[in-house]
Amino acid sequence: MRPLPRGSALRVRAVAAGAAAATLTTGLAVRAGADGAFAKYAGSALYTVLLCALVAFFAPRARPVAVAGAALALSWAVELLQLTGVPGELAARSTAARLVLGSTFNAPDLFWYAVGAAAAWGVHAGARRRATASSSAAPRPAASR
Repeated sequence: MRPLPRGSALRVRAVAAGAAAATLTTGLAVRAGADGAFAKYAGSALYTVLLCALVAFFAPRARPVAVAGAALALSWAVELLQLTGVPGELAARSTAARLVLGSTFNAPDLFWYAVGAAAAWGVHAGARRRATASSSAAPRPAASR
């Protein structure tokens, strides 16, 4: 995969910010409109998609596989941290901590985080492929004399 064209970091950040907002909106809609296993595991996958968007925002030149891998590692780290009970204690005192860290370990979440990372990787890789293809096909301005 070719590197991103110069000056595209700002564009990547804008798209990543939009993706983060869309992911949050989708997560809230799922939470409001669904329940049970679907809502639970869709939320787990969307958690990792959101992390992918945030990693892409802060590291706009990172390759999609690195973005997805970092987000998946963070998701798994947070889930495994729940085995310590620390997130549960923090969640009891703070809504923000409950939303970010969760409260109790749930092994199936590990799988759904991978699903979210794979989906985000696919979208990111496809968008990056289109961006690099269109930038290499665009005519170059003539050099001024």
